[in-house]
Amino acid sequence: MPTINAYVELSPEEKEAKKDYIDRHSPFITVAKSAKAGEKLAVNVRLGKNYSHPDDTDHYINEIKLFDRETLLATATLISGINGGQGNKGQAEVTFFIVPNKNLKLTALSYCTKHGLWQSDPAEVEVVA
Repeated sequence: MPTINAYVELSPEEKEAKKDYIDRHSPFITVAKSAKAGEKLAVNVRLGKNYSHPDDTDHYINEIKLFDRETLLATATLISGINGGQGNKGQAEVTFFIVPNKNLKLTALSYCTKHGLWQSDPAEVEVVA
């Protein structure tokens, strides 16, 4: 099983010292705090808030997965060059559309071909009838 890196596992001092490295690899979820059951809900996952990730042939974001607790909801597979190619940096980003029927606790995982798996902070969505 590969190591899963998470923002929360680091001390405040480590976060500050490695903030660009951590930020560019960490997925960040943007989603409404509430949704209506049975209606389409947009869930945006973006890699990095303030820093972009390389898009080289041997170092790029290959995959973004969205989970509700332990249930896999969606996967996006990315290829090298999607953000401009060799020497370019860009935010790997995808918007998933899901139709919830219960409250959600969403987590995203991203896979960097050089630095492994990274996990987002959870995002909770209250689903109302």
